[in-house]
Formats: sequence, structure tokens, C-alpha cells
Amino acid sequence: MTGLRARQKASRNRRILQAAADLFRSTGYAAARIEDIAAAAEVSVGTLYNYFETKGELLLAIVTLEVEEVLDQGAQLLANPPPSVAQAISALIGSYYDHSLVYLSKEMWRTAMAISIEAPETPLGQRYTQLDALLTDQVCDLIAELQRRGVARADVPARAVGEVVFNNLNMMFIEFVKSEAMSLDALQAAVARQIAPLAGLLTPVVLTPVVLAPVVLAPVVLAGA
Repeated sequence: MTGLRARQKASRNRRILQAAADLFRSTGYAAARIEDIAAAAEVSVGTLYNYFETKGELLLAIVTLEVEEVLDQGAQLLANPPPSVAQAISALIGSYYDHSLVYLSKEMWRTAMAISIEAPETPLGQRYTQLDALLTDQVCDLIAELQRRGVARADVPARAVGEVVFNNLNMMFIEFVKSEAMSLDALQAAVARQIAPLAGLLTPVVLTPVVLAPVVLAPVVLAGA
């Protein structure tokens, strides 16, 4: 019975999050009402409040769902990364971006970011910061894994490089959600252009051995011989 209750609770939680995501998309976060979310999820308002006390909590729960899924995808990529630095970094960043609009609209992302900036010490703000830290860790882990495989230079600090990569992809994502006109393809292309020179610096230099042609000495003819 306990297992059944847990499954029912998880199913109800998922229905509420899906209903909230759909309503936030269709009407906008500010206009969405808790009563309408409860109705769409087929639960009472009281039941919804047992799960989430505010719309902000609902939004952060949706962001958490989004990040947890991309982290799972990233873990699979880390287990068997592409064979070059550029391909591996691009594949990981691409998986983040491609999934970014599955549950959230650009307007929802802007709202979540604003909450984290305006109230960084609240549980909601802290949770957003934690999610960013988990993504940063995964990017750093990818650099370390490429070093372990001999694909990336071993003489660079993986943590520092990973932080640089994440900070750039995060800043570019902010630019993406700020612009309703910017497409995912345009975002991917811009970041790929930025990653290319960094990947070149991280790739070990392979020295090609120089093969010298044999030197043939002409016979020495002595004078008077």
C-alpha cells in the first residue's frame, strides 16, 4: 500500500507540474492562477497547496525537473564522450540547449532568473543557484574525463576551464531567453563559434617525427692520387 501511495503522489505531483507548465506557457506566469492550475491537474486547490505553497515554488520545481533531465542526459554523454574536445563540449552544451524549452518558455526562464537574482537568500533563490552549480560540476567533469582519455591537455586545470565554459554557455543562454526572436539554431551556432578556439587550445599538440633523408657523401679524391 505504501508503494501505491508513493506512486499516486508522484503521479499527482507530475500532473500538477505539467498543468502549471502548460498554463504558464499559454497565459503567462503572471496571469496564471493557482485555481486554474489545480483544475487542469484535476486536483483541489487545497491538494495543490499541499505540494506547492506559491507559484514561485511551482516554477522552480519545473526548472528543477528540466535541469535533472539534462543532467541525466549529460551523465550518459560523459560515460562515452565524442572523440574530440570541440565535439564533446558542443554535444554537452547542445543537449542542455535542446532541452531548455521542453517545459519552460523564454518568459518562464526570465521569471525564474529574476527570482534568483531578486531573492538569492530565499529557498527558491538558493535552489536555482544549486542547479547552476550542478551544471557547472558536470561541465568540469567532462573536461576532466577528456583529460583522462588523453583527448584534452593534462596541464590545464579542469575546474577552471569547466567554469569558463559554463559561464559562457550560461551568459549566452541569458541572451537567448532575453530575445524572443533568437532561435535555438542561432544560439548553437554562436556558441560553437566561441568554443572552437578554446577547444583548439585544449587539444594536445601532436608532434610529427621528422624523417631525415639519408646523407650520401661523395667520395673524397685526394690530389695526386
